[in-house]
Amino acid sequence: MRKPQLVFVIAFAGGLAACGETSSLQVSDGTGPSPKLPEPNKTLIPTVNIAPAIGWPEGAKPTAATGTQVAAFAEGLDHPRWLYVMPNGDVLVAETNAPPKPDDSSGIRGWVMKRVMGKAGAGVPSPNRITLLRDADHDGVAETRTVFLQNLNSPFGMTLVGNDLYVADTDRLLRFNYEPGATEIKSQPIKVVDLPGGTLNHHWTKNVIASKDGSKLYVTVGSNSNVGENGLDKEEGRAAIWEVDRATGNHRIFASGIRNPNGLAWEPKSGALWTAVNERDEIGSDLVPDYITSVKDGGFYGWPFSYYGQHVDVRVSPQNPDLVAKAIAPDYAVGPHTASLGLSFAEGNTLPAQFKEGAFIGQHGSWNRKPHSGYKVIFVPFTGGKPSGTPVDVLTGFLDKDENALGRPVGVVIDQQGGLLVADDVGNKVWRVSATK
Repeated sequence: MRKPQLVFVIAFAGGLAACGETSSLQVSDGTGPSPKLPEPNKTLIPTVNIAPAIGWPEGAKPTAATGTQVAAFAEGLDHPRWLYVMPNGDVLVAETNAPPKPDDSSGIRGWVMKRVMGKAGAGVPSPNRITLLRDADHDGVAETRTVFLQNLNSPFGMTLVGNDLYVADTDRLLRFNYEPGATEIKSQPIKVVDLPGGTLNHHWTKNVIASKDGSKLYVTVGSNSNVGENGLDKEEGRAAIWEVDRATGNHRIFASGIRNPNGLAWEPKSGALWTAVNERDEIGSDLVPDYITSVKDGGFYGWPFSYYGQHVDVRVSPQNPDLVAKAIAPDYAVGPHTASLGLSFAEGNTLPAQFKEGAFIGQHGSWNRKPHSGYKVIFVPFTGGKPSGTPVDVLTGFLDKDENALGRPVGVVIDQQGGLLVADDVGNKVWRVSATK
């Protein structure tokens, strides 16, 4: 066993929460259009600071921003991660988790990281289904729940174009025929295109949205490693956003060098495509800030060779100076290690005025930072299609006084009544934020 691996195992055995260094900056320092980027602090023992997932006590709920209130829209779900609102107001929720990926869990480090993720609530088997929630009386609680699709393979993103419902499984993009108002789909799917998956499938979530005219689909594909340590040959087609022709299934790389994009949304003023991205780990609690950014056609965003533009990551070998020189700095940082996944623009919401223009972001929460970051939903104000201020906390209280995770927010979406829905995959709920009456 190599010495670094041995040290990592000993540290794990001695206590997960005690490993590594501590932040010297505030999360706010790593937030905004020009975040502070200190020198990397790569330690022999990576920082491992897990918030053990314990779920919500009876009657407990997150803390909502002033002028808003929160209640459970649906409870008793099984690892709900992503949400989609249908034209009739029905809410689809992907109940899902990572697929088996034995080559990503091999070796000492893989074993340790599997234990780490299990402690954080990510170790449960995937339910592999999409559930339909219906709030027919518009009281903010779903009174109808049906299994809409099942026997999927770690589904995540969903989008409807006409009567075609697209679902992004971990290894392929599928199309189903949808009849308006249907509460279940029994027909067999049609494969649109294969997506990178397999037994080494490090970032497994795949999201999908459609262009405004419905002719193109945009699919997120995360990297197959932290910083290319599995070999760059394992990264083909990954760390990218694909553009897929809806009619033919032909695809191209729309943008690349994006370590782990999840949320996708069209900014309503500019019409630009935006994404929420998880950046790399293990170079200190203050690096690297996760971010939201507009996505340029043909743009390269640095991964794995550099971060936040042209800050070279010396762990990557061989380097690629030509690509680094082209690396685009993201538009807006949302804090280091916050695991910012959900992204939804504010259009159509009925929350107080401070939430009228901007982006809601679901922050799943850190494991590689001490103290913790994320574990909340934030709102980034926009003006004229661009971020224009400091984030506002929308939902907090996902960590208790002992730093246990009561819940972990993921997908965020505006429902037909203008409320904000939040998928909580540890709390097994969907929360609904509305204006105080």
